[in-house]
Amino acid sequence: MNATEHYDLIIIGAGPAGYVAAIRAAQLGFSVACCDSRPSFGGTCLNVGCIPSKALLESSAFYHRIQEESEIHGIKAKASFNFKDIRDRKNSIVQKLQKGIAFLFSQQGIKGFHAQASLKDKNTVSLKHPDGKTSEIQAKKAIIIATGSSPSPLPGISIDESMIVSSTGALDFQEVPEHLVVVGGGVIGLEIGSVYRRLGAKVSVIEYLNTLTPGMDKELTKAFHKSLTKQGFSFHFRTKVTQAKIQKKSVIIEAVNADDDSKSSSFTADKLLIAIGRRPATENLDTKNVGITTDAHGFIPVDDHFQTSCHGIYAIGDCIGGAMLAHKAEEEAIALVESLAGQKGHVDYLSIPSIIYTEPEVASVGNTEEQLKEQKIAYKAGKASFAANGRAMAMNETDGFVKILACADTDTILGAHIIGPQAGNLIHEVTAVMAYRGSSEDLARTNHAHPTLNETVKEAAKKIHNMSISS
Repeated sequence: MNATEHYDLIIIGAGPAGYVAAIRAAQLGFSVACCDSRPSFGGTCLNVGCIPSKALLESSAFYHRIQEESEIHGIKAKASFNFKDIRDRKNSIVQKLQKGIAFLFSQQGIKGFHAQASLKDKNTVSLKHPDGKTSEIQAKKAIIIATGSSPSPLPGISIDESMIVSSTGALDFQEVPEHLVVVGGGVIGLEIGSVYRRLGAKVSVIEYLNTLTPGMDKELTKAFHKSLTKQGFSFHFRTKVTQAKIQKKSVIIEAVNADDDSKSSSFTADKLLIAIGRRPATENLDTKNVGITTDAHGFIPVDDHFQTSCHGIYAIGDCIGGAMLAHKAEEEAIALVESLAGQKGHVDYLSIPSIIYTEPEVASVGNTEEQLKEQKIAYKAGKASFAANGRAMAMNETDGFVKILACADTDTILGAHIIGPQAGNLIHEVTAVMAYRGSSEDLARTNHAHPTLNETVKEAAKKIHNMSISS
């Protein structure tokens, strides 16, 4: 065995938490090794998650607009698509970004290992390489666990990533299915469902609960459900999938009513997508070797400084729980590494936005009305519709609204919820104000260019103070 290599920091996982931590650490003068079992860096987000799904969403949305909206703009056009070309475009975007991370690692002097990493002791990481060989590396200052998450399985259902798939397989179909059944009414299932619905697939969503996107503001959820139904989605709430079998070229799905299992139903699909959430990817770390015990769900407990129960080993991102969002993981990465460098790293968990990249887009930040009521916090709400916005009319995207929630006493913005055109971009205007603990009046009195979609955000803030000229 070769002599053991030593680094200041060893990072296990090269997703948004891991590779951002590695790059920031190198910038701050640390010697860094970053290990990941995938043949390319970027984690789930880049390889089989955020980036490929958004590429498919953009292509399918572009096709759908040509088909459905061109005549509204006075343009006579007919469109067809080549699904192989759509997939090839998606793959080329992923590959370009993969090369970008590899370049940054090289530029910053980061040693990357494509190997399965596990903890031997509090200073040593064991590596199992693709060729079966093993090696060890040691950390002089700290080990950072950033292993992310993986799709949650559905008990009794075997995923083959061909006909019964997780999000990974659903992003790499060779053709558009005639009928896609999605188990789970959350973000991942609805985004992937939107891709194939726009391209002509029948999409049925089976959800165990009685609502889509649990945890989202209920008024937003109601509008979202209505919009997706109008687009042709079929929803089956309070339904529990009990079995799925492949018969020739079809998947036969058996289900029962969640409130009365004597009531059964069945579905026949070309493809079945299991999208019931994600779980921490911590099972291969050998945490027991260093005295770290994961919780009942597999998450790694940490303190306010991301320290695990083993001194010198830290954890960030999806594997510690909280919002499973790439940008949350990135913030934790930077905060931790800066703290290790003697700076004052901090994550503002109150202003982490979440976005669903469907059409219409859906975006939220901060508290929902339901959460404020549960916490008995007095609040004021302002709501403005895109139907009154000139830019939205020009875009033919007038469905949806902006809702802002502010403290009844201090007027500090406590939350915001948007459904409509470019909601994912608009939410950051409110997020920035929330980061400085600004008020809804601050937002209402900020000059907004005309005509822009952002004016609807301003109008929602103005509604709180009876300043709106649109009502």
